[in-house]
Amino acid sequence: QVTGHLDDCTCDVETIDAFNNYKLFPRLKELLESDYFRYYKVNLKKPCPFWDDNSHCGMRDCAVQPCPSDEVPDGIRSGSYKYSEEANNQAEECEEAKRLGAVDDSLSTEARRAVLRWTRHDDSSDSFCEADDIHSPDAEYVDLLLNPERYTGYKGPDAWKIWNSIYEENCFKPQNVKRPLASGRGESLIYLTKWVSSVCVEKRAFYRLISGLHASINIHLSARYLLQDTWSEKRWGPNVTEFQQRFDEVLTRGEGPRRLKNLYFLYLIELRALSKVLPFFERPGFQLYTGNESQDAEMKHLLLEILQLAKSFPLHFDENSFFAGNKKEAAKLKEEFRLHFKNISKIMDCVGCFKCRLWGKLQTQGLGTALKILFSEKLIEKIPESGPSYGFQLTRQEIVALFNAFGR
Repeated sequence: QVTGHLDDCTCDVETIDAFNNYKLFPRLKELLESDYFRYYKVNLKKPCPFWDDNSHCGMRDCAVQPCPSDEVPDGIRSGSYKYSEEANNQAEECEEAKRLGAVDDSLSTEARRAVLRWTRHDDSSDSFCEADDIHSPDAEYVDLLLNPERYTGYKGPDAWKIWNSIYEENCFKPQNVKRPLASGRGESLIYLTKWVSSVCVEKRAFYRLISGLHASINIHLSARYLLQDTWSEKRWGPNVTEFQQRFDEVLTRGEGPRRLKNLYFLYLIELRALSKVLPFFERPGFQLYTGNESQDAEMKHLLLEILQLAKSFPLHFDENSFFAGNKKEAAKLKEEFRLHFKNISKIMDCVGCFKCRLWGKLQTQGLGTALKILFSEKLIEKIPESGPSYGFQLTRQEIVALFNAFGR
């Protein structure tokens, strides 16, 4: 049970729990099930920019299509070798990953029509800062409700490599501290704790946001774990053992509760961004355009209700403590922040399982959008009530990512 005060904030766990569970989340859940928010455009075919991704039977391809049979030696397929059991298991694991990790990209005819209308609508609005990804012929719309974030069989060295590179290279972390999730490194955890409390608030916040994102993803995988897989039914549900391995105070040498507190910290940052971006969505000219006028109006009303609620939260994170020192130093640090974060979003293209890649990309884009909002406060204040908002703009992509990431 995580309780009490959160570092670097005036807030505590209990206040967030009560506010989220009883007031905000039920409304947010309804919003995320609407047509505007359930379809996300993503390019899952981008190659990994950092290393050759050919590990575990081309795991990346396995996630969507079976391993080509000519890559599996004859002896393994026929089971004739006395030592083929292990290799057979690997081929089965590969098939399993393919089945569980495959992204269902089927859209109903109605959804396809809506998608065409959105594209035209987006192109006609003043959306600059468009991610070039979206215009790629490889980018496709995915129905997030058909592809829930859950355990897909993606684990082991490949998954470790992703988080390793995120922590090792992108978290403002001293070289001699190894990645925080490695077990059996007591001294480095003690050292890490000292380091986290000694660095400036911005670098500490960046590290905590990434740790919170990692905790969030691990909780979803533990909460929707494949518990039963038989011909008659597949059943996903909470896997307590998996959860304990990642968060139990004793098993993680005190690190687990800290990870969970970082999740609350991430929540506060994204909640703060929602409270700040209200003027952008309040404009009469802004609409959640799907082509269904009555539903669009209803969803905009619900969206504004959620943002007003976010604004009413009593103990917001005070982002004025960010980049508040020497102007030159602050600008340098802000740019570092941006580049580190950009790098992390690129690492998501190295994730071997397509479903994990989908949710990884969506959640990093959502957090990136929240940071963009917090760093654009003055521009948001200057948004005119009508006409295009040249100083500050959010694309449909960013809006969908922001709210779905917060929903996670």
